[in-house]
Amino acid sequence: MASAQSYEITLKNNRTEKEAVLFLLESDPSFIEPDKESRQAILEYFGLTSKYIRAFDLIQVDGHVNSEEKFLLNPQDKITLIEIKSTKKRLENNPYGFFFGATENEFSIADKLGENYKFCFVCLHPETKSYATLSSSEIKDITKNKRIQYQINLQTKPT
Repeated sequence: MASAQSYEITLKNNRTEKEAVLFLLESDPSFIEPDKESRQAILEYFGLTSKYIRAFDLIQVDGHVNSEEKFLLNPQDKITLIEIKSTKKRLENNPYGFFFGATENEFSIADKLGENYKFCFVCLHPETKSYATLSSSEIKDITKNKRIQYQINLQTKPT
């Protein structure tokens, strides 16, 4: 079972990500928050399975803004999936100095979609509030260190 400390860290990170979503939606009307149905439709649009349904937080669709109630996706629409990474650390030159974790699914979908998938680095420090979007290849160009960490869930009972 997870410790109380790790649970608190998870809750804090979830609050920070929600704050980042609100910051982006208020700062730039091109960021759109999809609902569950829209997420599935977007995955189908790209020919992807539902395994990637949580691999993005927001979308950008050329010609559309987040104040629209609903809109239909057209085959010619340019859609960019946005995965948010957020921090409250003071960053003078966002995204430089950012430390973040990413899942295998996030990098997998980023590689599949290229420029149609971006990581959005959101700094929520009051003195340096900002965001920067980068593709996977742009991240690779400025990565200082990268390490793999496995997160493993064991069975609850022996079989």
